[in-house]
Amino acid sequence: QVQLVESGGGLVQPGGSLKLSCAASGSVFSVNFMRWYRQAPGKERELVASITSGGSTNYADSVKDRFTISRNDAKNTVYLQMNSLRPDDTAVYYCYADIGVTRWLDKYLEVWGQGTLVTVSF
Repeated sequence: QVQLVESGGGLVQPGGSLKLSCAASGSVFSVNFMRWYRQAPGKERELVASITSGGSTNYADSVKDRFTISRNDAKNTVYLQMNSLRPDDTAVYYCYADIGVTRWLDKYLEVWGQGTLVTVSF
């Protein structure tokens, strides 16, 4: 069994910062790509940022130059540093990863975390 557990959400004022973490646990032998998505009330889930196993990153236009995705493979963890937060960043943030679950790396599972709420407001 494999799971992703996010942490680091909360309430922050506009212009503030938060850092989200997402750790993979269980039968984790390799982690391929890792992504952060978010879903605001009444809106569809959208891709925020992604990072490959080689460290290449991509960002949604709305968060470029404000958010930074990174990973620590020794800890099977992906991070999302969010700076200059705005009220329209308010959403539930989900991590998503492609995880090798056997030592022979012949089986991969795409797994979602449970989500962590980020609220940007005075």
